[in-house]
Amino acid sequence: MYHPRRLNVRETELRGVLIIEPRVFRDERGWFMETFNAELFAKHGLPTDFAQDNHSSSRKGVIRGLHYQPDPPQGKLVRCVRGRIFDVAVDLDTRKWTGLELSEENQLMLWIPPGFAHGFSVLSDEADVVYKCTTLWNSKGERQIVYNDPALAIDWHVPTPIVSDRDAAAPRLP
Repeated sequence: MYHPRRLNVRETELRGVLIIEPRVFRDERGWFMETFNAELFAKHGLPTDFAQDNHSSSRKGVIRGLHYQPDPPQGKLVRCVRGRIFDVAVDLDTRKWTGLELSEENQLMLWIPPGFAHGFSVLSDEADVVYKCTTLWNSKGERQIVYNDPALAIDWHVPTPIVSDRDAAAPRLP
């Protein structure tokens, strides 16, 4: 049975990038929430068929991204299960970006549709990020944009970024 109050979906300034706020049921024992419900997701026009789940753990100041996969196109449902991150989606068509803090406290999720680049920075001492992907990862189909591309001018909210060699060597937007 559909319960609209169990899931709040809000638009961002970028077409298709959505903030998902699950209802959290709290009592003296702690809390409970559904992080995925196919019926509720379908009612909100979100995907219900995911092919892969990923989990990353990072320390403060780490930036992961910006990554995207056009072959096959991959959407991501991202949440931070421990700590705090600044999550970023980049519309490759308009070259605009949006960012949102995701944390274990606010329990928000961000839907990043296929065709968008994604990255995040770690704001807390440590953070665990879990994300569902609509297609399997394809190393030959993945692309990157350098995290500090001046055309985007993303404020990652970290004073001294820690970036992998691969992400640091990524190209700028064409």
